[in-house]
Amino acid sequence: MRVFLTGATGFVGSQILRELLGAGHEVIGLTRSIAGARALTDAGAQPHVGNLEDLASLRAGAECADAVIHTAFDHDFSKYAASCAQDRHVIEALGVVLAGSDRPLLITSAAIMGAPDDGGPAVEQLFTVRHHPRSSSELAGEALLEKGVNLSVVRLPQVHDTVKQGLITPYVALAREKGVAAYVGEGKNRWSAAHVLDVARLYRLAVERAEQGARYHAVAEHGVAFHEIAATVAAGLDLPLISLSPEQAPLHFGWFAMFAAVDMSASSAWTRVHLGWTPEGPSLIADLERMDYSQED
Repeated sequence: MRVFLTGATGFVGSQILRELLGAGHEVIGLTRSIAGARALTDAGAQPHVGNLEDLASLRAGAECADAVIHTAFDHDFSKYAASCAQDRHVIEALGVVLAGSDRPLLITSAAIMGAPDDGGPAVEQLFTVRHHPRSSSELAGEALLEKGVNLSVVRLPQVHDTVKQGLITPYVALAREKGVAAYVGEGKNRWSAAHVLDVARLYRLAVERAEQGARYHAVAEHGVAFHEIAATVAAGLDLPLISLSPEQAPLHFGWFAMFAAVDMSASSAWTRVHLGWTPEGPSLIADLERMDYSQED
């Protein structure tokens, strides 16, 4: 296939690019810079200049592709709601191009979107968290499904290697700034996780399957206790490990407080069987233990 990939030079997208090319697909990679275009060309992809604000550039990229994978997202969490709203507009723009065809559109969401109302890990068959800012992506996807677009969703946990770990990357920066690694209460809330190479392979499998309406969980570990994450970061930075009350959390964490005490565990049992996907990468804690904490972002 000829795949239009947004976020092609990003943390996850750059690995999806390699995965797609390695499987014999052609890739048109979205980039906003000359340096990004050169990197894509060197990797064997066709660069497409554009950005998330320029919806016309996105539509142009999708028009010449057999499939679209959308991973680009503005990860400035200080304006999280605005970034999620922007993602909705991007998905709508891509859907306009693909409407009336069977060309697949694979979008990205968060694993927590499938959390059951009565607790427990999120599952693929549910979409319950509809008032969270990140739900904008899946709500846009549902609207496109009603119009017949061949859309499916990959939901992400904390995607990691030894350099980046999703939300844990800004948590490390915050711990360095505050001089302590903190958790809320007993830190029993759990975060799901997966190594970036496993996640990239799942995206490839999902776009090749092109199953309309499917939701996939790119989850290798269903739940790592936040206390364990915080303790590993504390050891890596050689900082005290402390517990905060829920009342103390907003002042200490700032914008990160919206995530710090939330349980984001998720199952991937259906995904593994349905796609034949078996995660092989190292665990989140293993990558955090091997991380070079002397290097600041």
